Amino acid sequence: GIRCLRAESARRVKGKQVQILYDLVTVKGECGAQNVTGESREGSAAREDPKPGNLPYAGTGASAPDHEALVVPSSLRGSCRDKCALPCGGFFPACLFDPQRENQRRHNMKRRIATLLLSAALIGTLIGCGGTAENAAPSGETADTAESAADVTEESAAESVPVTDESEAADEEDEENYETGDASLDDPGNQDEIGENEILVVSFGTSFNDSRRLTIGSIENAIREAFPDWSVRRAFTSQIIIDHVNKRDGVKIDNVKEALDRAVDNGVKNLVVQPTHLMAGLEYHDLEEEVMSYADAFESITMGENLLAEDGDFEEVAKIITARTAEYDDGETAICFMGHGTEAESNAVYAKMQEVLTADGFENYFVGTVEATPSLEDVMAAVGEGEYKRVVLMPLMVVAGDHANNDMAGDEEDSWKSQFEAEGYSVECVLEGLGQQPEIQELYVEHLQKFVESALAE
Repeated sequence: GIRCLRAESARRVKGKQVQILYDLVTVKGECGAQNVTGESREGSAAREDPKPGNLPYAGTGASAPDHEALVVPSSLRGSCRDKCALPCGGFFPACLFDPQRENQRRHNMKRRIATLLLSAALIGTLIGCGGTAENAAPSGETADTAESAADVTEESAAESVPVTDESEAADEEDEENYETGDASLDDPGNQDEIGENEILVVSFGTSFNDSRRLTIGSIENAIREAFPDWSVRRAFTSQIIIDHVNKRDGVKIDNVKEALDRAVDNGVKNLVVQPTHLMAGLEYHDLEEEVMSYADAFESITMGENLLAEDGDFEEVAKIITARTAEYDDGETAICFMGHGTEAESNAVYAKMQEVLTADGFENYFVGTVEATPSLEDVMAAVGEGEYKRVVLMPLMVVAGDHANNDMAGDEEDSWKSQFEAEGYSVECVLEGLGQQPEIQELYVEHLQKFVESALAE
């Protein structure tokens, strides 16, 4: 393995840049990671030693991103090949560059070099004044000084500026600068006394309390109503979000391992795991792998399907989202949906959804992603070909969390809203996750039906 030096990368979390730290990560095999913390980790990843129940795996010290996936776009990988001292060719996530931090790093490096030069000048002056070898610094001290200078140079070339206590405090204060809703209204779904039959609903999670209750909570309630003889429980794959909600609101949500262990401790015999994932990407398959590692603990254990699992699901979702936005469809409005995006093959679901919408006659509907393709630029170019005066933005995600509130509807100049406004469009944002739609909730129930019946048959 290759041991990479401590480094950091800047990522957008809740509409701002924060620092995600990686502490002495050991990369086994090739240093070729594509993920940072992954919501859907829909790409290959080099990662730390896995922590049970923490899906996807996350670096230490990260603040709470809130989306279904957090992957590094291919456009960013390798961007620091000529600046980084790490031997991974620019593909390790620690190699991502943030210009502001880079300027600060250079400033600190210049300050260190100036200190070294001053020290060298002082030593030279002393040697010159003494005029003899006896008055000069001993060779060992000179070697130590040179070695120290080399260490500082190497450190300056390899390190990123650590986050200060003040900046950490400022970041935390900024995160709490807006209201996400009352956490006490949401059921964390971590109760005991489960019984013999359990449906475990697994989501990436969100720290936006109202959205969590209206989307994930509503999906769970719909399942609970459809299967009254089964206990419904919750698990999140993002330990970062779990910890953030627990610290901020005092609400404890199980991770996958905790939920599975709870099922075992409660004597569950038949377990059906229903993910709320939009696509069957790498995070879905990682979840499936962890779930199936408990196969011997239950009489039957079954993994359900993601939302867009079959061709018919695309048609159903297209009908649902076009019906929801029909009130905006006045002939002068472009209706744009923002998905998350991934570098995995499952990213094809967005292009397929666009094909379905267009084939169904909704030529003023556009699908893009925040992390992959189609990009915002692609969507804006397509919208620009029409005669539209207004743009309506809505997330194509199960929850309306960080991406929806900041990357889509935020006031920052790089948000989708701001970019369209800069082009002269009137923009309206609909901050509703897919999970908030009763028809989407029913689609999850339909997916689950066959797996529940199969579990009982076994």
